[in-house]
Amino acid sequence: MPTPHYGQPRYRVIAEQLRERIESGVMPPGALLPAESALTAEFQAARGTVRQAIAALREAGLVATEHGRGTYAIPRQHERGPDEGSETETQQRQVTADVELAALFAVEVGTALMEQQSLTRTSGAVRTVVRTYRLLQTKQ
Repeated sequence: MPTPHYGQPRYRVIAEQLRERIESGVMPPGALLPAESALTAEFQAARGTVRQAIAALREAGLVATEHGRGTYAIPRQHERGPDEGSETETQQRQVTADVELAALFAVEVGTALMEQQSLTRTSGAVRTVVRTYRLLQTKQ
């Protein structure tokens, strides 16, 4: 049965479908992608094919992979929005977990976290602010 992607390598088809989910907001910045095993089942593809697709997304700057955490969507530095004057700035800084963040991450208050803030402006006016937090990787 021919598909609209006939002739394209399978990993590119998978990468494109995941890209669409990330860019449409189905997988928002900071959201973990499904595990490789779930993606292999969903796309009925070999693990190596799924890994190639994830590598292509990493090269495109759409995802990041951290050992022990998984692969997650990252905000675009300059998102294409409906307004031509839209631009996104991203900053990172180390913070300590307050009571709420400590409960969410199941860690002690004061544990070091990485905060990433993405600020989108249109014609100079702030439109969105997105903050994501993640545990810092510990060296073992």
